[in-house]
Amino acid sequence: MKALLLSLLLVPLAAFAQTPTIEISGANFRPLPVAVAAPLTQNEGAKGAANAFDTAFTFDLTASGILQVLDRKSFTADPKEGMAAGTITFSRWADVGAEALVKVSLADDAGTLRGELRLYNVGTGREDLKVTKDAPVKNPSLLAHRLADALYRHFTREPSPFLSRITYVKKAGNNRDIAVADWDGGNAVTLTKGGINILPSLSQDGAQVAYTSYRKNRPDLWVQRPGGDARMVVSDGQMITGGAFSPDGKRLAYSQAEGESAQIYVANADGSGAKAVTDTPYGLNTSPTWSPDGKRIAFVSNRGGSPQIYIMGADGSGVRRLTFQGNYNQTPDWSPRGDLIVFTARDERNAFDLFTIHVETGKVTRLTQDQGNNEEPAFSPNGRLVLFSSTRAGGTQLFVMTADGNNQLPLRAEKGTLLTPDWAPLADSQP
Repeated sequence: MKALLLSLLLVPLAAFAQTPTIEISGANFRPLPVAVAAPLTQNEGAKGAANAFDTAFTFDLTASGILQVLDRKSFTADPKEGMAAGTITFSRWADVGAEALVKVSLADDAGTLRGELRLYNVGTGREDLKVTKDAPVKNPSLLAHRLADALYRHFTREPSPFLSRITYVKKAGNNRDIAVADWDGGNAVTLTKGGINILPSLSQDGAQVAYTSYRKNRPDLWVQRPGGDARMVVSDGQMITGGAFSPDGKRLAYSQAEGESAQIYVANADGSGAKAVTDTPYGLNTSPTWSPDGKRIAFVSNRGGSPQIYIMGADGSGVRRLTFQGNYNQTPDWSPRGDLIVFTARDERNAFDLFTIHVETGKVTRLTQDQGNNEEPAFSPNGRLVLFSSTRAGGTQLFVMTADGNNQLPLRAEKGTLLTPDWAPLADSQP
């Protein structure tokens, strides 16, 4: 959808010490082969939640990019094998190529689903991690995300993306609605009810969504909390798009079209104090994205004749063109690590694919190719994964991959046409 926006504007008026850390970005990195046994259930309530838990937990580990989750069809161990090391025949797990073994036990305790996870080194039989988490029994996927996060932190010493939230547009007929969901697409909640609502962007705490809506018969910028009422924060010019919260949540950057041009503005989060930070009388400047320190903004501009990615100070100073390859580059998203910007580019075959560019060196890396159109990329909160939309499976669905373009998987999202995703952290009560 953001990819279409610039085209629209172009017409005259997007046991820690014992276990080595997995170096994800190392040149010799390989995913760790891990066997994830089916969860053991202690009572009927746990049995009822086990399938939903297992689906979410397995997806988290598979999509993480750090683990090679082995196919359970190959397992030869006794399914009734217990959690304790003394009950486990480790040779059976070694036979299927596992270097690590994950065991989970579930129990329903008066409406609270409690999960215990144990991680074993298959070669030594040593227990490397034991952790317990809980969640409401009605939300087994939350428990799955919490346990998967604990495992991810154990291997990498950094937070996972599994407790974060995403937002996207759900297309149905002539309607475009904004939805917010868990990182994998589960537990989706629709914020809007009909009409044209596009280009959502989450605040850094995941508590607010900024989006463009035509509910007043013109494209204005609105902000809404899940479960709360929407409020219009900017209604100026011909079109307001691309609202993006600053990392501290105190400012909004957006594009405002007037006449033959569109400029980037920065305002307070409530829409007050708006100031134009670009000034190209006949140019189009769109799709702002903040650097993680809030000091710079990357954006799209056609001031050089074709849509390209530029960088400037948050006050509009020091404008620098970043992309020079290709003639149609847009929808940038700045990595939370600050080193890369991921963006959409149209290639020589008129297909849309995803690329990253190093902010300082200008090195470009292609992430997708020969699998339909791939657009609207968004980095995970830890910068290790990229969320995007793709037509490779028919229609437009949401996919996730590692930041180097590997391990591309469809999300477990609701069915339908899903567009323009965005990704942000969400504080969890159980880190």
